[in-house]
Amino acid sequence: MVPAIRVILMIFALTLFLNGCASEPSPVRTLPQKKWVPGARPYEVNGIRYYPLPDAQGFVEFGRASWYGREFHGRPTASGTAYDMYGKSAAHKTLPLDTWVRVINLSNNRSIVVPINDRGPFVKGRVIDLSYGAAQELDMIGPGLAEVKVEALAREVGLVETGAGQVPVLEWQDLGKGEFTVQIGAFESLSNALKLADQFRRIFDFVNVSVYEDGTGKIFHRVQVSKSGTIGEAQNKVKKLEEMGFPDAFIIRI
Repeated sequence: MVPAIRVILMIFALTLFLNGCASEPSPVRTLPQKKWVPGARPYEVNGIRYYPLPDAQGFVEFGRASWYGREFHGRPTASGTAYDMYGKSAAHKTLPLDTWVRVINLSNNRSIVVPINDRGPFVKGRVIDLSYGAAQELDMIGPGLAEVKVEALAREVGLVETGAGQVPVLEWQDLGKGEFTVQIGAFESLSNALKLADQFRRIFDFVNVSVYEDGTGKIFHRVQVSKSGTIGEAQNKVKKLEEMGFPDAFIIRI
């Protein structure tokens, strides 16, 4: 194909994507499956529908962390416990509640291990909301925001009484391998979704391109490309798509 024509077609595909794509603020996300995981029910905030991941093994995320404090102190969290701003906990949009994560402040290499007990932050570009106490440990109270790495460690399945008090019992799930795809767009219009899918097959030579219908009430047609056997392979696909001009591509476990 003549390079100039290829560039024009890529720009056309990108324009269609940006004009018709629904807002998807989170880089790693799952969609409802035929066998839905009990308790992992979708929820909606500010008109955006979120689907909690059925598991957290292999989950690694880079992005911006924020913290929340006095305004929410004492209020119930998504897990049902009261929010303690001086304790060490965090909120995430899609990780299973009671998952323990390591958060590393990339500017100073400080790290902390905290449980996910709440949902948020519901601000585009932010990946995790830390309690005031956790943010202090990472030395990010003053700046308010920090670039971080989030690594899922394990899920809390209970508590055991020890001489030092109660300590959590953690469960490790080896689910890093599986089947993953990458979503590049979500459209209310089926015809727009099919056009983008067709362009990826014909112009970009992608295989395993599919259109997935999803929604309770408002229906979205989600365009997904490629299949990978590990999260690492899927992340490489996302990087390639970002270089092609699709910055909002994200991984889905299928």
